[in-house]
Amino acid sequence: MTGIGIRHYDHHDAARLRPLLLEVYAEAYADVIETDPFASVDRSAEGLVGWSAKPDWSCVVGHDSNGQAVGYAYGAPLPADARWWRGLLTEVPADVVAETGTRTYALSELMVRTPWRKTGTARRLHDALLAQRTEERATLLVDQTHPKVHALYQSWGWATLGDLSPRLPDAPLFHTMLLPLPDQVGPR
Repeated sequence: MTGIGIRHYDHHDAARLRPLLLEVYAEAYADVIETDPFASVDRSAEGLVGWSAKPDWSCVVGHDSNGQAVGYAYGAPLPADARWWRGLLTEVPADVVAETGTRTYALSELMVRTPWRKTGTARRLHDALLAQRTEERATLLVDQTHPKVHALYQSWGWATLGDLSPRLPDAPLFHTMLLPLPDQVGPR
């Protein structure tokens, strides 16, 4: 079950990919979609449209030997005027959250369909997405009610920067995490 092929996509592929990504999302979040307004498919679709409209949006999709999508990951660089950090509740030095448009890649979504969970698929998608990035670091948000997901990212080298409360309706409290990207480690 871990033998998957990974395909890379960019914002030109977004409209064609949207139905597939939302199908995987609906399956991955089936247990919470009905009870959590923040997890709704409509909200996910809005987020996907916003992220995939960015010219530097990138996405990887894993496929099994039958061609079925098993999961995906996507994100985009934060622009110089990024709103990403505005809900940060933890005090950090201003230079930590200063963006240039090329400094930080935001990993917005990473999900795997149930049959492929705990097979290493999430890590393969994560690594494939970030391997070609030229930014110095990546960031992501983890719902604080998911400590196992937080611990998983920590085991992959992510460090917690602080707490973040996005200014979105029904949004949970998140851990903001950072990861130095390998090709960018050290002096620039």
